[in-house]
Amino acid sequence: MADIVEPVEEKKKGLLGKLKDSLDDKEEQLNVLSTFVRLGILIWSGGILTLAYITLPPALGIPEQKLDPTFIASVFTGVLATFGVQAASKKEKAPTAGAITKADLEKLIEAAKQTAPTQKIEIAQRPIKIITENDE
Repeated sequence: MADIVEPVEEKKKGLLGKLKDSLDDKEEQLNVLSTFVRLGILIWSGGILTLAYITLPPALGIPEQKLDPTFIASVFTGVLATFGVQAASKKEKAPTAGAITKADLEKLIEAAKQTAPTQKIEIAQRPIKIITENDE
């Protein structure tokens, strides 16, 4: 009695199945999936923002929607920020209270040069000793 082996048909794999097979690491799979989710949200919010600012032809039969696009714009810019894209601002920002300006930083560097122009650091083994010498 010989066993008859029937050929097993391989099921067609969808996009997620092919993705799972091509990436071995679960972390890589989650990174790719999260990128696709972020892209989906980016496309959705970009489409809603576009529809908020254009008027559609009456032939389409879609009534005009009155919506406030600020939430959608914040979602759009937030998703763009996850991809490393930052919105450029044409306005020059005033320094905040307590912030160091470039001129202040240059003054500090110049003052540091006058008080300690050079510094020598020696590191010895067990125990570590930091010794400074002035080269004058």
